[in-house]
Amino acid sequence: MRYGLGTGIEVALRYLQETDFKNFVPERYYIDGDRVYAMVQEYDSKPKAEGFYEAHRKYLDVQYVAAGVEYMDYAAAATLQAGPYDEDGLYEAEGDGKFFFLRDGYFCILAPQDAHMPGMAAEQSTSVKKVVVKVKF
Repeated sequence: MRYGLGTGIEVALRYLQETDFKNFVPERYYIDGDRVYAMVQEYDSKPKAEGFYEAHRKYLDVQYVAAGVEYMDYAAAATLQAGPYDEDGLYEAEGDGKFFFLRDGYFCILAPQDAHMPGMAAEQSTSVKKVVVKVKF
């Protein structure tokens, strides 16, 4: 299989494709040092009223739902009212976007200009196991 989105994204997608996350515990897993690493997360999805947009300056995300279901809101970062970036290159913002559905086996790729609100409950809160692969931009 060929990947035309750059070597970092190829490494991330191959890792997700070749790894069974069933027994992985929540922590950071280094794939290629700090250039590409995965964060395994387990949480309960939350009401949309508790969500906030985030965006990253240093990394793009490949977010993969290994188990469960959630909604994620997306908006172009330039359309939001944003605070300053923190030292990790993350900021919080407010505004309006479009929700999309992620369930087990689905993934999305979010670049630095893609503000997103992850972990939102679809109809009711559910347990989610997600793998976020960070690719240095």
